[in-house]
Order: sequence, then structure tokens, then C-alpha cells
Amino acid sequence: MSALTRFLGDTPLRVLLKLLVLSFLVGLVMNAFGWSPMDVLYGIRNVFIDLWNLGFRAIDRFLGYILLGAAIVIPAFILLRIANYRK
Repeated sequence: MSALTRFLGDTPLRVLLKLLVLSFLVGLVMNAFGWSPMDVLYGIRNVFIDLWNLGFRAIDRFLGYILLGAAIVIPAFILLRIANYRK
């Protein structure tokens, strides 16, 4: 196994294909919601501005975002690990 393959976790071509499919799906969802990459960046910026300006209420919102994201990311991670489990 080459160092590049070991670093990427798979062959470069398969990693590229996976990233293309994932990018397409994320782009499709973002388009459905009418989001642009700048909207996401502005949203992240606004969270940190709120943290600075609003104190603990903003921290509560920030943790809420983490929990909201974790509700999707953790099960997806577990499903991906189960799907990729090799005996």
C-alpha cells in the first residue's frame, strides 16, 4: 500500500469519485435551500460575532448548532463505519 493510498484511506481515483458524488449531493441540497457558499461563511461568521456580542446566550446557540449537527453526523458516521466494516 502506497503512502498516498494509506493517507487517503483508499485509492486516489475512488477517493476522487466519492468526493465528486458527495459534492454533488451537498450542492443539490444547498441549491434546494437556496444557500450559497457565502451564506454558509456568513452564517459561521455571524455565530462568532454573536458569541462575542451576546455572551452566554450565543454559547447556548453554538452548542445547539453542535447538537443539531451531531444528530446527523454521528448516525451517518456510524452507518458509514458499519457499511465499510470488513471482517
